[in-house]
Amino acid sequence: MTNQQTLNPSKLRIRIILMTTALILSIPLVAMQFTKEVNWTLSDFVIAAVLLLSTGLAIELVIRYVKTNLLKTMLLVIILLLLFITWVELAVGIFGTPFAGS
Repeated sequence: MTNQQTLNPSKLRIRIILMTTALILSIPLVAMQFTKEVNWTLSDFVIAAVLLLSTGLAIELVIRYVKTNLLKTMLLVIILLLLFITWVELAVGIFGTPFAGS
């Protein structure tokens, strides 16, 4: 049985990504128990999980393999902007694609 002191940093970051994704996805799950305003289906949770996990893993790859700080910062900003734009498009459809949620 391993404890957190024996984990290498990359395995610890992967665990953090998984726990953060679960925590973020638990927010609408809990909110659905208290209000009718939040009405997510299974596909909403799956899509959100894929978006969050792919973003987290892309960030992990950048942290692990990109050496220069400027390039690392630029790639992280681009990844987070892509997540935000995709999330907003799926939620309200700012670009009017067929995937828009409105």
